[in-house]
Amino acid sequence: MASKHHLSGNRGRSPISIFVVLGLCCFFYLLGTWQKSGFGKADRLAMAINKQTECKVFPNLNFESHHSIELPVDFSDEPKAKVFKPCDVKYTDYTPCQEQDRAMTFPRENMIYRERHCPPKEEKLQCLIPAPEGYTTPFPWPKSRDYAYYANVPYKHLTVEKAVQNWVQYQGNVFKFPGGGTMFPHGADAYIDELASVIPIKNGSIRTALDTGCGVASWGAYLLKRNVLTMSFAPKDNHEAQVQFALERGVPAIIGVLGSIRLPYPSRAFDMAQCSRCLIPWTANDGMYLMEVDRVLRPGGYWILSGPPINWKTYYQTWKRTKEDVKAEQTKIEKLAEQLCWEKKYEKGDIAVWRKSVNSKSCKRKSAQFCESKDADDVWYQKMETCITPFPEVESANEVAGGQLKKFPDRLFAVPPRVSNSMVPGVTVESYQKDVSLWKKRVNYYKNINGLIGTTRYRNIMDMNAGLGSFAAALDSPKVWVMNVVPTITQNTLGVIYERGLIGMYHDWCEGFSTYPRTYDLLHASGIFSLYENKCDFEEILLEMDRILRPEGTIIFRDEVNVLNKVRKIAGGMRWDLKMTDHEDGPLVPEKILVAVKQYWTASAGNSTTNEDE
Repeated sequence: MASKHHLSGNRGRSPISIFVVLGLCCFFYLLGTWQKSGFGKADRLAMAINKQTECKVFPNLNFESHHSIELPVDFSDEPKAKVFKPCDVKYTDYTPCQEQDRAMTFPRENMIYRERHCPPKEEKLQCLIPAPEGYTTPFPWPKSRDYAYYANVPYKHLTVEKAVQNWVQYQGNVFKFPGGGTMFPHGADAYIDELASVIPIKNGSIRTALDTGCGVASWGAYLLKRNVLTMSFAPKDNHEAQVQFALERGVPAIIGVLGSIRLPYPSRAFDMAQCSRCLIPWTANDGMYLMEVDRVLRPGGYWILSGPPINWKTYYQTWKRTKEDVKAEQTKIEKLAEQLCWEKKYEKGDIAVWRKSVNSKSCKRKSAQFCESKDADDVWYQKMETCITPFPEVESANEVAGGQLKKFPDRLFAVPPRVSNSMVPGVTVESYQKDVSLWKKRVNYYKNINGLIGTTRYRNIMDMNAGLGSFAAALDSPKVWVMNVVPTITQNTLGVIYERGLIGMYHDWCEGFSTYPRTYDLLHASGIFSLYENKCDFEEILLEMDRILRPEGTIIFRDEVNVLNKVRKIAGGMRWDLKMTDHEDGPLVPEKILVAVKQYWTASAGNSTTNEDE
């Protein structure tokens, strides 16, 4: 059962008492231990950290009493923070931009109704999304790969519909994920082993992968132990909660679909992409969906297709299709692949693998319709087109278009080709290296504030304004993964992030994120509110942060002090515990750090509201 220890005292007030200031290092070091571990270990963990920490300013400091000190400042004229009520229990799994009622008002053609359709401002919820009753902090990684609490995602639909395919099983109060899938009945490991006989998965050449139509993301889950980071997506459809299951397991995933809008990733992002019986109509719209995969696939990258129409001679009757139909479909895919400069490397049983050429000089296509847009990374709400994204220019047939990447993990801190080739305005090799050093320093400071950062306590992490990805790089560990979000209103650096072997997506924080509630353990918000000041209400962004943050999850805000004071005022009414601290370079720096911990509460009696109450 969840621990309910919370920070107490002067929420939303900057500590000016010398005793409080001197006690901050110890206070924050213990911060994470007061958040629920999920296994009744909180007291033991707190004792262990007490013994390990070197905070000796006041060895006998009573943090409980310090938090209740009244600061000698008159706040009588300061308006009280607006108190946000819990939403009705029916909103427990609310996804603002993928809600079913709104979706059904849009055309089904090209899956338009499954794309993002966000509510207008007047329809946005102004309340806190409740966790389901009985919610428990997910199992720590790697156990979470195989188990999830039923109370957290109380949907058994897939256990029945996909029972034969071993997607997920219901056992007592938990779900078990055996690692099966529609196209890998012998398990994801065996499937990946077969792929590794063709694709250099083991040597670090393959680091970023894309799973289109991921199910519960077992492919991505099992690639993690091979140091491959997979971005998985699936629509919010009749396969109930598949992306929610993936994130509950600690595996990267978003709600998404190949429809009429471009994918929210930059060009040349992924070393490998797959469709495992994803049921995407690859030959529809003159191959538009395959062309979109080509856009995000790196030169020299691999595309895997398992499922229809591969091995049609064996399965055409099972698929209830004619021989002529499925044979014609595969023939069309083969011709499209040739047009894209993909060479088939393997076809055996249910699996086929193609490899994209490293440049246009090594490709001998007869003719092609190339995209006219000069910016293949301008994708947010942009219509997908039936055209081929051209390769970057090269001088020789052996040169990799866009630049050769180092093998992982070397590529994490190596200078990315987009930087060395001056493809990101204002970003030089020198400024990139300074950014790397700066965020190593900052992440170390965060770990001093909260000693549980970098441990399995925080598995799913999001950087809401990722810049060059150096926060995620400094955190890199098998224990965590980071969703690097590049806001659509700032400089486009997402291509650099992918070239470092990290993953992420574009997003506009004036809208809801493409995920379920309670899917991230830690949010990092550096400069996000300065960026969005006068763009949309801070309240809307904070409510969205609360929606996607797990109970007893943590937020680290970094911004100018005047901006953080506005944030703190709103957050004071959101069932968060708050504490402000100085910049790592000292109190004279106007940029400050605000740490928030979301309180544990659920949609139990007295905690949810009716529609009339909202």
